[in-house]
Amino acid sequence: MADVIQNSSFNQSSEYGNVYRPQTVFSVLTFTLLAMLMVATFFWNMLVLVTILRVRTFHRVPHNLVASMAISDVMVAALVMPLSLVHELNGRRWKLGQVLCQVWISFDVLCCTASIWNVTAIALDRYWSITRHLEYTLKTRKKISNVMIGLTWLLSSVISLSPLFGWGETYSEEDMECQVSQEPSYTIFSTFGAFYLPLCVVLFVYWKIYKAAKFRIGSKRTNTITPVAEAGEVQMICCDMLSF
Repeated sequence: MADVIQNSSFNQSSEYGNVYRPQTVFSVLTFTLLAMLMVATFFWNMLVLVTILRVRTFHRVPHNLVASMAISDVMVAALVMPLSLVHELNGRRWKLGQVLCQVWISFDVLCCTASIWNVTAIALDRYWSITRHLEYTLKTRKKISNVMIGLTWLLSSVISLSPLFGWGETYSEEDMECQVSQEPSYTIFSTFGAFYLPLCVVLFVYWKIYKAAKFRIGSKRTNTITPVAEAGEVQMICCDMLSF
């Protein structure tokens, strides 16, 4: 009986030893680098926000789109990355309960999706300002940019908060796991809405910007060459008339 108790206690200690394993040099370096990245991300984006707020010339498009992206990055550094560090230090075992797990996953998906769609909004703003510079006035540009910011955060909220209403599970108490919902339908919806759709939009928009820039460069070259060609033709006509 004593041997059984001793073996069971040894198994329990070895099992918990896997959870509470001593920190290696690699894990300490990883933690240090991640902490430095978190602090740098937070202060860099806060500097961007303070600059936009203090400089009056930045109180317009596209700086409001940049400010929206900086807000999402600040939220990642302040709300998502610290809990990610705790998760890594605990051997990727979640010990902070279901509520914090849902908060962490929701803000993670929300901020990352918003950041991606803010990049897409900036690309669309550049495309319209280049291709429709006469119609895309400052007033119209400001109105459309505000609409894009609102749609960005609305879509990000829908994608991030859907698991809270029963679309898959993010927390497993038995396995001590906290992860994005693995429901197949939600995985397709979230990856398409948060990655593939904005990626296609950005690639298409920058391809159109490249074509517009190439067309402008070609038209400028044509305009500079055309007068020289016309002068050459006039000179040839004059020579023919003289020889005649």
